[in-house]
Amino acid sequence: MSTEPAPGAVGAPRPRIEGRLKVTGAAHYAADVPVPDLTHGWMVTATVSRGRIRDIDASAALGMPGVLGVLDHRNAPRLNPEAGNYFGPDGSLQLLQDDVIPYAGRPVALVVAETPEQARAAAGALRVTYDIEAHDLDISPERPAARPASTAFGPEADTGDLTAELAASVVVVEERYRTPEESHCALEPHAATVWWDEDHLYAVDANQGAFSVSEVLAALWSIDRERVHVRAEHVGGGFGGKGPCGPHVILASMAARRFGRPVRIAMTRAQVFETTSSRPPTDQSLTIGAAADGRLRAIHHRAAYALSPLAEYIEGCTEQAKILYAVPAIRTQLTAVPLDILPPASMRGPGATPGSFALESAMDEVAERLDMDPLELRLRNQPVAAPVSGRPFSTRRLVSCLREGARRFGWAARDRRPRSRREGRLLIGTGMAVTSFSAGVFPSTAAITAQTDGTFTVSVGASDIGTGARTALTAVAADSLGVGTERILLRIGDSDLGMAWGAGGSRGTTSWSFAITEAARKLRESPGDPARPVTATVDTTTMIDFQPDRERQTYSAVFAEVAVDPATGEVRVRRLLGMFAVGRVINPLLARSQVVGGMIMGLSMALHEESLRDPLTGRQANGDFAGYHIAAHADVPDVEADFVPDYEPQDPSGFNGLGEIGTAGTAAAIANAVWHATGTRQRTLPIRLDRVVEPAAVVMGPAHAAVREP
Repeated sequence: MSTEPAPGAVGAPRPRIEGRLKVTGAAHYAADVPVPDLTHGWMVTATVSRGRIRDIDASAALGMPGVLGVLDHRNAPRLNPEAGNYFGPDGSLQLLQDDVIPYAGRPVALVVAETPEQARAAAGALRVTYDIEAHDLDISPERPAARPASTAFGPEADTGDLTAELAASVVVVEERYRTPEESHCALEPHAATVWWDEDHLYAVDANQGAFSVSEVLAALWSIDRERVHVRAEHVGGGFGGKGPCGPHVILASMAARRFGRPVRIAMTRAQVFETTSSRPPTDQSLTIGAAADGRLRAIHHRAAYALSPLAEYIEGCTEQAKILYAVPAIRTQLTAVPLDILPPASMRGPGATPGSFALESAMDEVAERLDMDPLELRLRNQPVAAPVSGRPFSTRRLVSCLREGARRFGWAARDRRPRSRREGRLLIGTGMAVTSFSAGVFPSTAAITAQTDGTFTVSVGASDIGTGARTALTAVAADSLGVGTERILLRIGDSDLGMAWGAGGSRGTTSWSFAITEAARKLRESPGDPARPVTATVDTTTMIDFQPDRERQTYSAVFAEVAVDPATGEVRVRRLLGMFAVGRVINPLLARSQVVGGMIMGLSMALHEESLRDPLTGRQANGDFAGYHIAAHADVPDVEADFVPDYEPQDPSGFNGLGEIGTAGTAAAIANAVWHATGTRQRTLPIRLDRVVEPAAVVMGPAHAAVREP
């Protein structure tokens, strides 16, 4: 082919291609796919946080109507114990392999029946007894079990003379910040429909990466990956919670093998809370030293997070301390604290979201003690190269985000003094925060077939978890081929389409687009025969290895206005404004939806979200939407989001990621606004009513301490 690209689809605000299917109910999710001879599985989970199974009495369950059988550690198929995740073997995958209970909610049995109602009823009749052992949920970094975290994402920072720089600082802030365990809360609960056909395993699963899930299943069953076929055509949200291979698909594959029929497991919301991974709690200490003119001299960021002994994981809370500010001395220390919990998983803006809450809250405290505008403090400390690695930035438009965001928000009119603005009984405050998130691409494959009718079939193992990836990738393919989007047929969400990175780390769309762009280039250069279909296939692995060694990040500046009722402790966010630098924007309509959704998730983190565990049992006490609070429609204020002009030179199309960046800085901006309103720092999330409410004497003043306004 000799067709030259004619850009046009990229940059246009096109609605979602699959939108009509979703709003009419025609889109099939993992629990919707019709399969002949289907059976249903129901998980039974551990009610203790640590111990061993003494006995499982299945006699009553086995005699109930429709029950095919019960799987537990005594009769379940054996799995490969070496199967794991990105960091190595993962014990959370070894379900029903022994009698050990390493965390509350561990699946201990699976009941399989003809209908979901029969399976659930029989699961309730199962009798499990335990030998209970003492559990440990104390995240304190001072505990003897705490250890340095893995450095798989890069070494810790240790630049300059920290002690000398702190001694020379006019202002030193040294504070501690805490964030709780949080759940992903995707709209669609986890579900999978699984069957075997001879020696091939088939699964329709709610996940964020069909290819990676197929790799894990192949490892668990010790079979070739080509014999595992995973589809995830429509996924109702993930936020990282559907990135790992979930327990539902593993158990369903075991039951389908044992009973010789397709098995579907669709979790309840409560089961999602107790059996799927969460963002781990963190305990962070920040020490920041600054000169009188606001120039930072030292940052020491120490962060501890909860970890399970079953698998390695990194919650990189300290990464932004290495990137955001020009500082002579930077030291980071990331600590993992092994606890009796399910291994945590990445949740939107992993590391950066809890990390930015601590760092940007501490920066606001520096500005307060210097009596300096927080915006000016940040502008005064912008680096020209990465402060720790020394690498040049690929592109850095953070200053543009700050200046344009401040202009739109009306920051210049702000009185820096806390408690300086009231509306009746309400205290009004404004705050801001900045953040960055690492960007880039991971290897992926893509194939494009030029059909004889002038259309193009584009195949890539991408995942659309509600982000609009289908629509974005169709535009990328159309522009790369120089044709209209109506001539593109996109195939995604299938492990059979080849190796591809999943929807995560803000690297999904960039990775898939890179592969599509290269396949289109290869196809355009192919002589071909217009009378026959012509296919071009690429694997970007070696191309990525030769990218320039530059610091590649996305950036944001978030501004917030809150109203606080000190008599009740209620905090209402009135306005959120975010400006983002994310490279070239493929679809402004969908991109804005992504960052607005991210900011709302950050609002939810700031004010509502908190997994609470019973100290006696270790079980989550609020594992449902009645007890685990998330932002509802009434909580969402006027939200404005936009993008500064940006272009990523390391990407062939100028793209960068944007899935995580909307969430990462929002909680800090809101917490800083609450300080501005009340004069009291909130260093622990969420900002609950009991942490904000003030005594009557403070609310009304000494002369009116006994009187409250109605």
